[in-house]
Amino acid sequence: MNNYKNFINNLEKTAQLANRNIEEVDLIAVSKKKPSSDIQNVIDEGHISFGENQIQEIERKWPDLKNLNANIQLHFIGNIQSRKVESIHENCEVIHSVDRMKVVKLFNEIEKLNNVRRKYFIQINTGNEPQKSGVMLAEADAFISECLENYTLNIIGLMCIPPLNEDPKKHFLTLGVIAKNFNLSSLSMGMSNDFDVALECGATHIRIGTKIFGERN
Repeated sequence: MNNYKNFINNLEKTAQLANRNIEEVDLIAVSKKKPSSDIQNVIDEGHISFGENQIQEIERKWPDLKNLNANIQLHFIGNIQSRKVESIHENCEVIHSVDRMKVVKLFNEIEKLNNVRRKYFIQINTGNEPQKSGVMLAEADAFISECLENYTLNIIGLMCIPPLNEDPKKHFLTLGVIAKNFNLSSLSMGMSNDFDVALECGATHIRIGTKIFGERN
Protein backbone atom coordinates (compact mmCIF):
# COMPACT_ATOMS: atom_id res chain seq x y z
CA MET A 1 0.00 0.00 0.00
CA ASN A 2 2.62 2.50 -1.10
CA ASN A 3 -0.10 4.96 -2.13
CA TYR A 4 -1.37 5.15 1.44
CA LYS A 5 2.08 5.56 2.99
CA ASN A 6 3.07 8.14 0.39
CA PHE A 7 -0.08 10.11 1.04
CA ILE A 8 0.42 10.08 4.81
CA ASN A 9 3.95 11.46 4.31
CA ASN A 10 2.60 14.10 1.94
CA LEU A 11 -0.20 14.98 4.39
CA GLU A 12 2.28 15.46 7.24
CA LYS A 13 4.36 17.87 5.17
CA THR A 14 1.28 19.73 3.91
CA ALA A 15 -0.10 20.06 7.43
CA GLN A 16 3.23 21.47 8.64
CA LEU A 17 3.24 24.06 5.87
CA ALA A 18 -0.29 25.08 6.86
CA ASN A 19 0.72 25.26 10.56
CA ARG A 20 -1.72 22.48 11.33
CA ASN A 21 -1.33 19.51 13.63
CA ILE A 22 -2.04 16.33 11.67
CA GLU A 23 -3.61 14.86 14.83
CA GLU A 24 -6.42 17.43 14.48
CA VAL A 25 -7.33 16.25 10.98
CA ASP A 26 -9.54 13.23 10.33
CA LEU A 27 -8.37 11.65 7.07
CA ILE A 28 -11.35 9.92 5.46
CA ALA A 29 -10.18 7.31 2.94
CA VAL A 30 -12.89 7.34 0.28
CA SER A 31 -13.25 3.71 -0.74
CA LYS A 32 -16.19 3.89 -3.17
CA LYS A 33 -15.97 1.42 -6.08
CA LYS A 34 -13.01 -0.28 -4.39
CA PRO A 35 -13.02 -3.98 -3.41
CA SER A 36 -12.90 -5.09 0.21
CA SER A 37 -9.38 -6.45 -0.28
CA ASP A 38 -8.07 -2.96 -1.13
CA ILE A 39 -9.87 -1.50 1.87
CA GLN A 40 -8.51 -4.21 4.17
CA ASN A 41 -4.98 -3.34 3.04
CA VAL A 42 -5.51 0.25 4.23
CA ILE A 43 -7.09 -0.97 7.49
CA ASP A 44 -3.99 -3.14 8.01
CA GLU A 45 -1.93 0.06 7.91
CA GLY A 46 -3.87 1.19 10.99
CA HIS A 47 -6.44 3.39 9.26
CA ILE A 48 -10.00 3.52 10.67
CA SER A 49 -11.91 6.35 8.87
CA PHE A 50 -13.50 5.48 5.53
CA GLY A 51 -16.01 7.21 3.27
CA GLU A 52 -18.63 5.85 0.87
CA ASN A 53 -21.35 7.57 -1.16
CA GLN A 54 -23.67 4.69 -2.13
CA ILE A 55 -25.68 2.89 0.55
CA GLN A 56 -26.07 -0.25 -1.63
CA GLU A 57 -22.29 -0.55 -1.81
CA ILE A 58 -22.01 -0.01 1.95
CA GLU A 59 -24.57 -2.76 2.62
CA ARG A 60 -22.62 -5.11 0.37
CA LYS A 61 -19.07 -4.47 1.61
CA TRP A 62 -19.02 -3.08 5.10
CA PRO A 63 -20.83 -5.49 7.47
CA ASP A 64 -18.10 -8.11 6.91
CA LEU A 65 -15.29 -5.54 7.08
CA LYS A 66 -16.67 -4.16 10.34
CA ASN A 67 -17.04 -7.64 11.81
CA LEU A 68 -13.37 -8.29 11.10
CA ASN A 69 -12.12 -4.85 12.20
CA ALA A 70 -13.10 -3.08 15.39
CA ASN A 71 -13.28 0.73 15.72
CA ILE A 72 -14.03 1.46 12.03
CA GLN A 73 -15.66 4.85 11.49
CA LEU A 74 -17.72 4.83 8.32
CA HIS A 75 -18.62 8.23 6.86
CA PHE A 76 -21.55 8.65 4.46
CA ILE A 77 -20.62 11.35 1.95
CA GLY A 78 -23.22 10.89 -0.81
CA ASN A 79 -26.64 12.28 -1.61
CA ILE A 80 -29.19 11.12 0.99
CA GLN A 81 -32.41 9.58 -0.32
CA SER A 82 -35.28 9.62 2.18
CA ARG A 83 -35.97 5.90 1.76
CA LYS A 84 -32.32 5.09 2.56
CA VAL A 85 -32.10 7.11 5.77
CA GLU A 86 -32.65 4.11 8.03
CA SER A 87 -29.89 2.05 6.41
CA ILE A 88 -27.49 5.03 6.35
CA HIS A 89 -28.09 5.56 10.07
CA GLU A 90 -27.62 1.87 10.81
CA ASN A 91 -24.39 1.48 8.84
CA CYS A 92 -22.57 4.83 9.17
CA GLU A 93 -21.13 6.50 12.25
CA VAL A 94 -20.81 9.94 10.61
CA ILE A 95 -23.13 11.47 7.99
CA HIS A 96 -21.72 14.39 5.97
CA SER A 97 -24.44 15.31 3.53
CA VAL A 98 -27.56 16.43 5.41
CA ASP A 99 -29.24 19.08 3.24
CA ARG A 100 -33.04 18.72 3.52
CA MET A 101 -35.37 19.17 6.46
CA LYS A 102 -37.16 15.95 5.50
CA VAL A 103 -34.03 13.87 6.18
CA VAL A 104 -33.29 15.82 9.37
CA LYS A 105 -36.74 14.83 10.68
CA LEU A 106 -36.26 11.21 9.62
CA PHE A 107 -32.84 10.90 11.29
CA ASN A 108 -34.27 12.56 14.39
CA GLU A 109 -37.12 10.04 14.58
CA ILE A 110 -34.78 7.08 14.04
CA GLU A 111 -32.45 8.27 16.81
CA LYS A 112 -35.36 8.57 19.24
CA LEU A 113 -36.60 5.08 18.34
CA ASN A 114 -33.21 3.34 18.37
CA ASN A 115 -31.42 5.44 20.98
CA VAL A 116 -28.31 5.38 18.76
CA ARG A 117 -26.50 8.68 18.25
CA ARG A 118 -24.57 9.56 15.10
CA LYS A 119 -22.53 12.61 14.13
CA TYR A 120 -23.81 14.88 11.35
CA PHE A 121 -22.53 17.55 8.99
CA ILE A 122 -24.84 19.89 7.10
CA GLN A 123 -23.82 20.14 3.44
CA ILE A 124 -23.74 23.72 2.13
CA ASN A 125 -23.87 24.35 -1.62
CA THR A 126 -21.31 27.17 -1.50
CA GLY A 127 -21.37 27.56 -5.29
CA ASN A 128 -25.19 27.71 -5.45
CA GLU A 129 -25.02 25.05 -8.16
CA PRO A 130 -28.56 23.92 -9.09
CA GLN A 131 -27.42 20.40 -10.08
CA LYS A 132 -25.57 19.78 -6.81
CA SER A 133 -26.75 18.69 -3.36
CA GLY A 134 -26.45 21.01 -0.39
CA VAL A 135 -28.32 23.87 1.22
CA MET A 136 -28.13 27.02 -0.92
CA LEU A 137 -26.11 29.86 0.63
CA ALA A 138 -29.10 32.16 1.04
CA GLU A 139 -30.92 29.49 3.04
CA ALA A 140 -27.96 28.23 5.06
CA ASP A 141 -28.40 30.31 8.22
CA ALA A 142 -32.11 29.53 8.55
CA PHE A 143 -31.56 25.82 7.88
CA ILE A 144 -28.74 25.47 10.41
CA SER A 145 -30.70 27.44 13.02
CA GLU A 146 -33.73 25.20 12.61
CA CYS A 147 -31.63 22.04 12.91
CA LEU A 148 -29.85 23.23 16.04
CA GLU A 149 -32.90 24.69 17.77
CA ASN A 150 -35.63 22.18 16.95
CA TYR A 151 -33.89 18.80 16.70
CA THR A 152 -31.59 16.76 18.92
CA LEU A 153 -29.15 15.52 16.28
CA ASN A 154 -25.47 15.86 17.10
CA ILE A 155 -24.55 18.30 14.34
CA ILE A 156 -20.79 18.77 14.59
CA GLY A 157 -20.06 20.86 11.51
CA LEU A 158 -20.50 21.78 7.85
CA MET A 159 -19.44 20.15 4.59
CA CYS A 160 -18.97 21.47 1.05
CA ILE A 161 -17.80 20.45 -2.42
CA PRO A 162 -16.60 23.54 -4.33
CA PRO A 163 -17.45 23.98 -8.03
CA LEU A 164 -14.87 22.27 -10.26
CA ASN A 165 -13.95 25.37 -12.25
CA GLU A 166 -13.50 27.81 -9.35
CA ASP A 167 -10.79 28.53 -6.81
CA PRO A 168 -11.77 26.32 -3.85
CA LYS A 169 -10.28 28.72 -1.32
CA LYS A 170 -13.17 31.20 -1.32
CA HIS A 171 -15.63 28.33 -0.83
CA PHE A 172 -13.66 26.86 2.07
CA LEU A 173 -13.39 30.28 3.72
CA THR A 174 -17.12 30.88 3.26
CA LEU A 175 -17.88 27.55 4.91
CA GLY A 176 -15.59 28.42 7.81
CA VAL A 177 -17.33 31.75 8.41
CA ILE A 178 -20.79 30.14 8.47
CA ALA A 179 -19.59 27.40 10.86
CA LYS A 180 -18.03 29.97 13.19
CA ASN A 181 -21.29 31.92 13.34
CA PHE A 182 -22.95 28.83 14.79
CA ASN A 183 -20.02 27.63 16.94
CA LEU A 184 -19.67 24.49 14.84
CA SER A 185 -16.13 23.21 15.19
CA SER A 186 -15.84 20.71 12.32
CA LEU A 187 -15.32 21.41 8.61
CA SER A 188 -15.53 18.56 6.10
CA MET A 189 -13.82 19.95 3.02
CA GLY A 190 -10.97 19.12 0.71
CA MET A 191 -10.44 16.16 -1.62
CA SER A 192 -7.46 14.71 -3.49
CA ASN A 193 -7.00 17.79 -5.70
CA ASP A 194 -7.48 20.56 -3.12
CA PHE A 195 -6.88 19.16 0.38
CA ASP A 196 -3.80 21.38 0.82
CA VAL A 197 -5.93 24.51 0.40
CA ALA A 198 -8.60 23.03 2.67
CA LEU A 199 -6.04 22.48 5.43
CA GLU A 200 -4.92 26.11 5.18
CA CYS A 201 -8.58 27.13 5.53
CA GLY A 202 -9.18 25.06 8.66
CA ALA A 203 -10.50 21.69 7.42
CA THR A 204 -10.92 19.15 10.22
CA HIS A 205 -12.04 16.31 7.91
CA ILE A 206 -10.58 15.72 4.44
CA ARG A 207 -12.02 13.19 2.00
CA ILE A 208 -9.32 11.47 -0.05
CA GLY A 209 -9.97 8.74 -2.63
CA THR A 210 -7.63 8.60 -5.61
CA LYS A 211 -4.46 9.54 -3.77
CA ILE A 212 -4.98 6.57 -1.43
CA PHE A 213 -6.72 3.97 -3.60
CA GLY A 214 -5.64 5.01 -7.10
CA GLU A 215 -7.90 5.73 -10.04
CA ARG A 216 -11.39 4.21 -10.12
CA ASN A 217 -12.48 2.03 -13.02
